[in-house]
Amino acid sequence: MLEKFPTFLGRALREARPGIEQLAFYSPGLSPVPELVRVSSPAFADGGRLPERFTADGAGISPPLQWWGVPAGAEAAVLLVEDADSPTPHPLVHAIVSGFSGRDTEMPEAALDAHGAIDDSLFLGKNSALKAAWMPPDPPPGHGPHRYVFQVYALNERIHFGHAPGRTELLEAIHGHVMAKGCLTGIYERD
Repeated sequence: MLEKFPTFLGRALREARPGIEQLAFYSPGLSPVPELVRVSSPAFADGGRLPERFTADGAGISPPLQWWGVPAGAEAAVLLVEDADSPTPHPLVHAIVSGFSGRDTEMPEAALDAHGAIDDSLFLGKNSALKAAWMPPDPPPGHGPHRYVFQVYALNERIHFGHAPGRTELLEAIHGHVMAKGCLTGIYERD
């Protein structure tokens, strides 16, 4: 969608970005939570380039993720994916995923796409486009590198929603229930 965004406008907005400190990961309710969960992907290294197939320039599917270090006694895990560098006041939400048990350790490639989740056990919240789906990275051309942060939160109980929650509702629901957290950052940009 944004591939047709004028490059000169992307360059003009280059300084407009919320920044890493605006991510949920660093919010006051989550900043004291220990970073015990290690998140990785066989498709890209932490801080490395996100392969095109996981973006709007490719197939637009979600990348494979793996995590470990979830504390014993965790009942569930939640994934939140945000863009720390979107030209918006707050990070763009690319995915909210619940339905992982405390024993789950991975999400396979293409588990999510622009239409929703392929696995019926996963429950999706609303992304910034207000859809319960994966919103593939789609940075404006000329805006510079964007950091897409895949955040995993281990919870001491399962959180149930009767509808697809947005970011604010998710953070309110998990407040006080996060035992540990971890994240993985993928970089993508359009020149």
